[in-house]
Amino acid sequence: MITIQNYINGQFLDSGSKKTLENINPSQGKVFSTIPDSDSTDVEQAIHAANNAFLDWSLLSFEKRFDYLLAIAHMIEARMDNFVQAESMDNGKPTWLAKQADIPRAISNLKFFAAAQMNFPSESHHTPGQGLNYTLRKPLGVVGCISPWNLPLYLFTWKIAPALAAGNTVVAKPSEVTPYTAYLLTKVCAEIGLPAGVLNVVHGLGSTVGASIVASPKVKAIAFTGGTSTGRYINGECAKTFKKVSLELGGKNPNIIFNDCNFDEMLATTIRSSFTNQGQICLCGSRIFVQKGIYEQFKNAFVSKVRELKVGDPRTEVNLGSIVSEVHMEKILNYIDLAKKEGGSILIGGNRLSIEGECKDGFFIQPTVIEGLSHLCQVNQEEIFGPVVTLIPFDTEEDAIEMANSTPYGLACTIWTDTIQRAHRVAEKIDSGIVWVNSWMVRDLRTPFGGMKESGVGREGGFEAMRFFTETKNVFIKY
Repeated sequence: MITIQNYINGQFLDSGSKKTLENINPSQGKVFSTIPDSDSTDVEQAIHAANNAFLDWSLLSFEKRFDYLLAIAHMIEARMDNFVQAESMDNGKPTWLAKQADIPRAISNLKFFAAAQMNFPSESHHTPGQGLNYTLRKPLGVVGCISPWNLPLYLFTWKIAPALAAGNTVVAKPSEVTPYTAYLLTKVCAEIGLPAGVLNVVHGLGSTVGASIVASPKVKAIAFTGGTSTGRYINGECAKTFKKVSLELGGKNPNIIFNDCNFDEMLATTIRSSFTNQGQICLCGSRIFVQKGIYEQFKNAFVSKVRELKVGDPRTEVNLGSIVSEVHMEKILNYIDLAKKEGGSILIGGNRLSIEGECKDGFFIQPTVIEGLSHLCQVNQEEIFGPVVTLIPFDTEEDAIEMANSTPYGLACTIWTDTIQRAHRVAEKIDSGIVWVNSWMVRDLRTPFGGMKESGVGREGGFEAMRFFTETKNVFIKY
């Protein structure tokens, strides 16, 4: 049994109450570690440590902050296999995916923002005949970073790296469902000698730890990735004290496929965009709109490809691993049942899978394809966040845009067409913060990331993240 601890002021600590939570390996359905069931007392201790560390960290040279972040990245890189195994065990994702995507991206996050703070520009504005304005960007102080369970280390570092690079100190809460790699990261921080109090990680429930971080007047900003309902609560709490807030929330992303697409390339990528990480990525294309000229061809080819996907023990050569938890598995299965009630036809999948051997009690679901549903039905309006996609035919470009924009969400969209004019027209009219044309999940860390409508507030990535974690001050010098 692994014992995970909080990391506060450079020390590894149990919760003050000594209470713990069980952490389950979802591919086996068994407890493999315990984490602190922390409360507001632990959070206050972490905030106090972060506050005491802020002045020295904020005054540290760019070069020194660069060195610390790079040292963390290099240490994770040196322990790649340990982090990969931990991420797979904790989340249920295939080890190949953790090794190919999650852990390398976490390393890239640290390296990118280490360099970004070295190149983060200030501005000056000449006022003719009067003087010169210039801007300073100052770190905020103690900031809160709350990350989700689907891409645990990937999204944890996506928040803490720019916060630390900008000169803030951090109180962070990883998901209680997937805390293991955040704990390993704190081990690395201790080993490379990150100054005490600069990064503090408090484990526990969102209703206690998360809520305490959000409520504290000493925390100057909250960066959160997770569900829309939680984001709505955080936004309301932050508004009370005018606290800065960045929210990356849910998605119900459209994948729009036109008759003139490169069919083979589209098909291969659509399998990925539908089912990577068991569909548990906020950027997955869960609503697939196909122009009628190729609808039947696509449906037959897509279902045939889905039939070839292997689901099983994430330590083996499989395409899909387990769902992250039993609770989430039941939620997904309930949506599949709802789809049937709403008139949908299950073309393939739709059931829980039983895997032989050590994974016999794991939380596995067949990749599922559904057709025959209205674009306005509940299943097509709400985020399922699992290996479930719906197929919807359309006639015209205008029809596709109308249906794609019909949900409360606006995070990402994929467009497949070989007509460049159409690609630009549709991309402009789609209500999404991110649009991929003839591609999916191609990420440049310099670009802004975030959604419209109920998919979030603000943007992350590149200098957008650095701006969020700093306060702008204008100085005027009279001639």
